[in-house]
Amino acid sequence: MTRHQPVLEVGGSHVTGALIDLQSQDPVGKTVRLPLDSSADAASILATLLEVGRRLGADRGAHWAVAFPGPFDYASGLGQFAGVGKFDALHGVDVRRALADGLATDPETFHFLNDADAFGLGVWVESGQTGRLVCLTLGTGIGSAFVADGVTVRDADTVPPDAEMHFTFWQGKPLEDTVSHRAILRAYAAASGVTVPGVREVVERSRAGDGFAAEALRSAFTALGAAVAPWLDRFQATDLVLGGSMAAAWDLLEPALTAGLDSAVWSPMPRVSVAPDAERAALIGAAFSARGAGPSPSTSSP
Repeated sequence: MTRHQPVLEVGGSHVTGALIDLQSQDPVGKTVRLPLDSSADAASILATLLEVGRRLGADRGAHWAVAFPGPFDYASGLGQFAGVGKFDALHGVDVRRALADGLATDPETFHFLNDADAFGLGVWVESGQTGRLVCLTLGTGIGSAFVADGVTVRDADTVPPDAEMHFTFWQGKPLEDTVSHRAILRAYAAASGVTVPGVREVVERSRAGDGFAAEALRSAFTALGAAVAPWLDRFQATDLVLGGSMAAAWDLLEPALTAGLDSAVWSPMPRVSVAPDAERAALIGAAFSARGAGPSPSTSSP
């Protein structure tokens, strides 16, 4: 087995690749990152993934780890993105075969896992945790991972359906109708009459004293805290760790999230923090999953 394992971490706007040292669990050399248009055609998306893969210079026959957002058939490597609004062109596409052909390697050397699970496992590995973590990625939507002693829990009555917070509801509506990139932009536009291109602009306006922007963020993340609190309780989480692009505005989000958590009747309160480098955590978590350094991340425990 090669010592350096290649990893691809695929997001809605980028693909990142790195070689991970199988002993130290650290990236080796330079990380490769390219922009990715998730609304592009399949050939363009796959070409970007392959370009990053080729730049890594992995050993022939190396075991690849690929963290991909859902919905995705991780066992077969098939996209299931119909009507999702991102990666729709990969619906029904055999991503495993396409990567293997493009990188001239065996399809069986590819291990796929959910990108939020990769993040959660990486947080667990890097922190040396022995407890129970709930990890949320806050980007265009909400990704979630429930990790107990190095195992991602996806099928138990202590986690949401398939361990995905975006399958839960808040005040009778899907949670992402309240907490997501599109929901925050919609709420700000409805209150202010101003349309902005992204949440970054809402954050900047909030810091500049725009009350409508501050309220859009406060409302969304108070709801997130209240929505996730019962699952933290059921999972007996010791830590709640956040990552993703919106987590960069932690100074604005923390008070609202904490207020939402405090509004629920449960105890004890887990430690709440932001991952210092969510992308690095996802790369390390994917490598940890693929190398079999612990129980299979697809294994569930209560």
